[in-house]
Amino acid sequence: MGLVGWNLCASNYSSFSMIQLPPNMTGPESVAFNFLGGGPYVGVADGRILKWLGLGFGFVEFATTSPKRTKELCDGTTDPDLGPICRRPPGLSFNYATGELYIVDAYFGLQVVGFRGGLGTVLATAAEGIPFRFLSGNQPNESTGRLLKYNPRTKQVTVLLAGLASAIGPAVSANNTFVLVSEYQLRRLQKFYLTGPKANTSEVFLNLPGSQAKLRGPPQETFGSRRQKSGAGSGAHNPNGAEV
Repeated sequence: MGLVGWNLCASNYSSFSMIQLPPNMTGPESVAFNFLGGGPYVGVADGRILKWLGLGFGFVEFATTSPKRTKELCDGTTDPDLGPICRRPPGLSFNYATGELYIVDAYFGLQVVGFRGGLGTVLATAAEGIPFRFLSGNQPNESTGRLLKYNPRTKQVTVLLAGLASAIGPAVSANNTFVLVSEYQLRRLQKFYLTGPKANTSEVFLNLPGSQAKLRGPPQETFGSRRQKSGAGSGAHNPNGAEV
């Protein structure tokens, strides 16, 4: 079984809620809430995105990313050989303006699904002519990761950073001036500037005592204030992705 945990109170980090996933569901990674505060939504290892409806209702299936997926074959599976059929969604992020949920599928790229859920629509499978390998994944001893940006208006994918060591994350600052991405293998956070005099450059933001995976935090708080406390950052709502 898996556990999903979150903290909704930016000023009280001792308050932490945790709920149990249903039986035979494992591997929860990214967690997201919609613009009404509904959720959490979470992707699990068998390829489904689940939505929490509250105590007494539990989790329900909200979305999937594979048209070939069947419940008989995929529900509850942990077989990595079924990944190309069942898929795996390690990254979720809502566009609060449209209500759409952007999904990073480890095998088939960036997808989007409407507010009512269902089967995701593929938006991108490559960047600058190079196909995605394993989005938001982790493969040791390689520095082939990329930080990617998707523009929903132009439908173009841009490579912001390359040569990252097991890139995981990322998260955009509350004022949209920079983005942080975790280099899992090197145990550090990279900071890429989106605007200002340092735009389109990067620097090491923080060296970590352990291996950081996802970056997520209260959407109204900035990275700068959190850095003094714990080195973590603000939640991101832009459909960016990290690729190994």
